[in-house]
Amino acid sequence: MRDKFLIGVDSGSQSTKVIIFNQKGEIVATANEGLKPMLTNKLGHVEHPDDDLWDSLKVVLKKVMKEFKGDPKDILGVGLCSIRCCRVFMKHDGTLAAPIMSWMDVRAYEKYEDKPEIGYTCSTSGYLTFRLTGSFKEMAANAYQWQFPVDMDTWNWSKDQEYFNGFAIPKEKLMDIQVPGTILGHVNEKAALETGLPIGLPVVSTANDKAVEALGSGLIQPNVGLLSLGTYIASMVHGHKNITTGQNFFTNLSCIPHQYLYESGGIRRGMWLISWYKNIIGEEYAAKAKAKGFIVEDALAEEARLVPPGSDGLLTIPDWLAPASQLYRKGVMIGFDERHTRGHIYRSLLEGIALTLKNSYDAMNAELGSTPEKIIVSGGGSNSDLYMQMIADIYGVKAIRNKVNGAAAMGSAICVAVATGLYTGYADAVSHMIEVKDEFIPNMENHRLYERINNKAYKDLPKLMEATLKAVYSGLNEA
Repeated sequence: MRDKFLIGVDSGSQSTKVIIFNQKGEIVATANEGLKPMLTNKLGHVEHPDDDLWDSLKVVLKKVMKEFKGDPKDILGVGLCSIRCCRVFMKHDGTLAAPIMSWMDVRAYEKYEDKPEIGYTCSTSGYLTFRLTGSFKEMAANAYQWQFPVDMDTWNWSKDQEYFNGFAIPKEKLMDIQVPGTILGHVNEKAALETGLPIGLPVVSTANDKAVEALGSGLIQPNVGLLSLGTYIASMVHGHKNITTGQNFFTNLSCIPHQYLYESGGIRRGMWLISWYKNIIGEEYAAKAKAKGFIVEDALAEEARLVPPGSDGLLTIPDWLAPASQLYRKGVMIGFDERHTRGHIYRSLLEGIALTLKNSYDAMNAELGSTPEKIIVSGGGSNSDLYMQMIADIYGVKAIRNKVNGAAAMGSAICVAVATGLYTGYADAVSHMIEVKDEFIPNMENHRLYERINNKAYKDLPKLMEATLKAVYSGLNEA
């Protein structure tokens, strides 16, 4: 039988990635394109410049279709995954009425204020769907309950008039809404010319980026956790009901219709910290690493490998991006002495991210009454053997890394496989398309050390630093 192909789109905060898979989940072509720096012209405002999300998607689709050597007639469809919690204002003709607000923009969560030039307000998924198909269709699982009047039980626009009116969005300015794994429309002639995709190719609904990543990681059953190492880092477990009373987690719509994900507190600008550190150590270090045949991350990992667990007492609170409502919050590194090197700082950053997430993960699971037996790790950080072992040691359970790291693109492709009937359902598609690459078994001696550090010092450190950080912020910002 001839191979069939599925296109998975992962439109993120820093770049757009597209992967073409065959029916076995093997990568046959891949491409990516970085996004422009976001605009921050005013405190709390964070915008994507120009038409950057669509422009980058056009570039990447052209790249990947040029690399693809198969017959375009064997491509079944394109699954579209895009960033969650952004806000888009479109004119009546579907073009942008204003720059797209990032999930980091405080205005993205404010009550809608109507303007005559706005024809629709939607997520990035609704906008990119229109650019590809000409259809005004929204994805249910990316219409966030903090921004849009979606009913988390029915996966449709709410029929509770009081709740609906609370968002102040006129009904006619919302698009038709569809669940994951359904066909939103087909690539039109204009989009085909701009992207290189075949005219008439089905465009398939997915979900918010974290939910698509969860599906593409194989998180479809209980007693398993997921650690998503991206610009925003979060941990998740799978569930079957809409829990509205969570104190240590929130309920997210899954990429499987009428299933749910429970998501712990996360870290804003999580793995961005590694890029930040890599940049501040300078070009000279990068050149030396390159001369030795390393990329910067691998060179730093070699130095960090020589540092003992706990980084000789150097602790990091990875709070480099403060919420708009708590601008006093800052990242903290504490415990320096003469032993500490560049490798210590790098290891401490990684440990701070993992420990912070573990505390949120543990609180979520304690409330849910769940005890995951293993944790899947996805995102760029999972490429590091050093970090995979550190995560296994800190969490005290087996850490799993899949063969395909691009979990969001994989999740998008799985939605295409289901929507087009290639597989009978999500579990069938996951079993055929996702393959485990390797497993990392925890060193229990290291785990016990991390538990002591966490319980005696690290867990309480953010709270202990709060008064000091507030005082510093006040001193710097008094009129």
